Amino acid sequence: MNAGGGAGAAGGAAASRLGIGVVGSGRVGPVLARALAGAGHAIVGITALSDESRERAAAMLPGVPVLDVAEVVRRSELVLFAVPGGELPDLVGGLAATGAWQPGQLAIHTSPEHGYGVFAPALAVGVIPLALHPAMVFTGTSLDLTRLAEATVAVTAPAPVLPIGQALAVEMGAEPVIVAEQDRAAYAEAVAAAGEFSRAIVRQGIDAVRALGIDRPERVVGGIVRAAVEEELIAGEPDPDL
Repeated sequence: MNAGGGAGAAGGAAASRLGIGVVGSGRVGPVLARALAGAGHAIVGITALSDESRERAAAMLPGVPVLDVAEVVRRSELVLFAVPGGELPDLVGGLAATGAWQPGQLAIHTSPEHGYGVFAPALAVGVIPLALHPAMVFTGTSLDLTRLAEATVAVTAPAPVLPIGQALAVEMGAEPVIVAEQDRAAYAEAVAAAGEFSRAIVRQGIDAVRALGIDRPERVVGGIVRAAVEEELIAGEPDPDL
């Protein structure tokens, strides 16, 4: 990628409203698109394969056309890939092989385990790569827009375009956190472990309380877990007086 040209294109994109296309109508893509639309960007199209994903897209992004991947990319200044990480390399490579990418396009994915290097097949034509992972659990509904305000977004990008990733994270309503390209796999492992361990502990606690015959064990465990997690998160913050 031409760092000078990319930085210039990215700098212009940051100050303007973008035509954004979304690849993926799971729980993440439509929510982030809705958030970016709220910041003034235009959502030009979205892919949706199943009836469920079409319904979600229609609910979150009314009036946005459902298109195939190639057409979404063709129409977009920024392409947001919200697909499983395992599907991303072949998808990016396939678009490169068919000449779908356009010079100066911003390409963003939301997979925790990949950095911007997954877009390598597209860099030869001048695509500007970024990786933005919101560290939260999505429901795929408008409730997530509120949750984004309490979430962080892991931003990984070449240095000249890091400000663009940070600006987009802020426009989503979240707090940007820079994660280096080489640290992306470790980051993915850390956030996955936090989520899995939390769920396992909550399930174990609910089962134990339920075994005692207590009604609504989730309320008993929920109060304790929320307070304990909040205290631990506060304890993990650096002391400003030190």
